[in-house]
Amino acid sequence: MNFHEELVVRTSQVRETVERFLPREEGPQREIMEAMNYSVTAGGKRLRPLLMLETYRLFGGDGKAIEPFMAAIEMIHTYSLVHDDLPAMDNDEYRRGKLTTHAKFGHAMGVLAGDALLNYAFETAAGAFDCGGDPKRTARALQILARKAGIYGMIGGQVVDVQSTGHAVSQDRLDFIYELKTGALLEASMMIGAVLAGASDGQVETAERIASDVGLAFQIRDDILDVTSTMETLGKPIRSDDRNEKTTYVTLRGVDQASADVEEISQRALERLGALPGRNEFLTELIKSLIYREK
Repeated sequence: MNFHEELVVRTSQVRETVERFLPREEGPQREIMEAMNYSVTAGGKRLRPLLMLETYRLFGGDGKAIEPFMAAIEMIHTYSLVHDDLPAMDNDEYRRGKLTTHAKFGHAMGVLAGDALLNYAFETAAGAFDCGGDPKRTARALQILARKAGIYGMIGGQVVDVQSTGHAVSQDRLDFIYELKTGALLEASMMIGAVLAGASDGQVETAERIASDVGLAFQIRDDILDVTSTMETLGKPIRSDDRNEKTTYVTLRGVDQASADVEEISQRALERLGALPGRNEFLTELIKSLIYREK
């Protein structure tokens, strides 16, 4: 089985794991569960839980304690997309070729669905204490998840992104936005995988640096696709950054240089990955594949 075939299989397995933790659609408030589940199951690469699982395996992890965190990171990522799509933010009606949550369920339910996914993510992650794993590792993983999703992580990056819309943005400021808005949850994914598997502090720090590079490369690639792809291929409106007056890597450096930067940054991540003990060839190929993705 080649990498792409294996990716399909493992992504499907991760999707099944994530969806197993979704709430049942019942009770007078069932519409919020429907909106939550619609948002999570609307598609996507499941990159974050996949990175988490493969990092866990890299360090020898093989228990069930990772599974609630895999679901939680995808819920947090999804809630951020639900809120990003709102009229007050990017005002997008389509994502992954489907109506966005607020476009399908209404503005108020879009806000509430995002709120609910964030809260339910931590309720789900806390269930790892019941999975037989080391409680100290689980507690540390929860700390990482909370910090990387909050004002010192993803939310912090989104704040600066919103503040910067319609204004000239320096390279340093753009790097800050990308490091937090995109990179923080990828860092959380790899760090949590390492922590739950019992990696040393130094190894967890290396995992964080690898994920930071992967996040930057991933976001630059996203900027490139926004101006070179089509809605049919990308699954969402193209040139939305131009429409929303956002400075991107392509704005500052052009498509050719941005493409070269993706390759250089990804190579740095691969070198750091190769310096870690143990091997996970699938994880290596997964990171490589981000350079050439079309969606």
